[in-house]
Amino acid sequence: MAQSSGSPSRDTKGLVLLVDDDVLLGELQQRWLESEGFEVRIAHDGEGCLTALATSLPDTVCLDLVMPGIDGFETLDRIKAHHPFLPVIVMTAQTGAEFAVRAMKAGAYDYLVKPVDQAKFVAEVTHAVERSQMSVRLAQLEREAEGRGYPGIIGQSRPIRELFRRLDRVSASDITVLIHGESGTGKELVAKAIHAQGSRREGPFIPLSCAAIPESLQESELFGHEKGAFTGATARRAGCFERADSGTLFLDEIGELSASLQAKLLRVLQERTFLRVGGSAEVRSDFRLVVATHRDLTREVQAGTFREDLYFRVAVMDLEVPPLRARRDDIPLLAGHFLKLAAGNRSKALSIAPETMGRLASYAWPGNVRELQNAIERAAVEADGRAIRIRDLPKRVREDGTGSTPAPDTGHGANTASLPEAPPAASARTEPSAAPGRPRSLEEIERDAIAEALERHDGNVAQVVRELGIGRTTLYRKIKKYELRS
Repeated sequence: MAQSSGSPSRDTKGLVLLVDDDVLLGELQQRWLESEGFEVRIAHDGEGCLTALATSLPDTVCLDLVMPGIDGFETLDRIKAHHPFLPVIVMTAQTGAEFAVRAMKAGAYDYLVKPVDQAKFVAEVTHAVERSQMSVRLAQLEREAEGRGYPGIIGQSRPIRELFRRLDRVSASDITVLIHGESGTGKELVAKAIHAQGSRREGPFIPLSCAAIPESLQESELFGHEKGAFTGATARRAGCFERADSGTLFLDEIGELSASLQAKLLRVLQERTFLRVGGSAEVRSDFRLVVATHRDLTREVQAGTFREDLYFRVAVMDLEVPPLRARRDDIPLLAGHFLKLAAGNRSKALSIAPETMGRLASYAWPGNVRELQNAIERAAVEADGRAIRIRDLPKRVREDGTGSTPAPDTGHGANTASLPEAPPAASARTEPSAAPGRPRSLEEIERDAIAEALERHDGNVAQVVRELGIGRTTLYRKIKKYELRS
């Protein structure tokens, strides 16, 4: 079974998952691909493939159709159900046309007949990887061109744009995600965004704060209980894992789980089955797991308070939600948005005075976005005029400014925090290639992104490839298309 603890290295062309019960052939193909700069992981059956996809995020899968246990066609169906945009190259020794037709109808990217020629195999994998990487990039460019962000996540600073880039990648898959960040940064909003953009969006989103549940009730909340399992259990109750079937389970503050619950959680992630408290019948659930914590779990592992094997199961892909002090350019956007929400029932519009915005921008915000929202809500109540003044802010914000007023984000200055409309969640910058008053096309955005990266790295193609996450061949093709200099 393939082992993994994360996404592919940015120093490789991409990550390829080989699935074949022929061990010698798999090792041969692995050498072919690694010699071309790919990172390769191997699974030997359908179960191993699906397990690997729960613990890694490949750019393409090479799948044998004839295998023991779960055959290739069933494996392909299950891959496409939860990873609809992941290219799958199917391989088989069967030469009948019906196999090829069935595979392509099931969503295969391409069909290869064994024995596979080395040059053809490497070429097909290269094309599939480039398509996978470009589909993520184009989704990002399309979102930027339309000025869209992710629901509830407001900002356009560099840290937020980086968060959006990583969300574009993880949302297209069914991988387990660890979200970490300080309290109040909006980790649950990020989890909801992953669910809303993923293949399980039609299923339930079940959140649970592990810190808010007493240790004695954690097992019942997670796994449910049978009638009579303990005092007060007057009826059978479904737990979070059961209710998250076909959807997403979000465990906030996972570091607060007891040691015994950590062991049981590890088993559920491996088997996808569990027992209700007081029950003897196994319950199966098909869920996606997203977890969050404000703790440093690597330190918790070293201290022996968090299981190392569980850490590697949940930290497949990690997302860092930046603190508000690291994204001060977003404060005018956030403040305007929260003011609109807070002033919704007032008969007159409110604005934020320039000196007040300066104080908001200079404050450290230890409570992050949640503290900012609370401060704006309080100020909207305190304000007796048409603008919020410094005196309307909470005392800790009034008296704890640094005294300096950072320059606000271009186009969103302190003087423009008045309120008829909420600010956009994200917007693409206006570039010279876009005519005034006309939104930029996807090609213009793509060209400018490549040109900027080439300039930042002084034409170093290897560094541009790593930053943009596209293949070297694709980059050269785009440079030629847009007549850029490398």
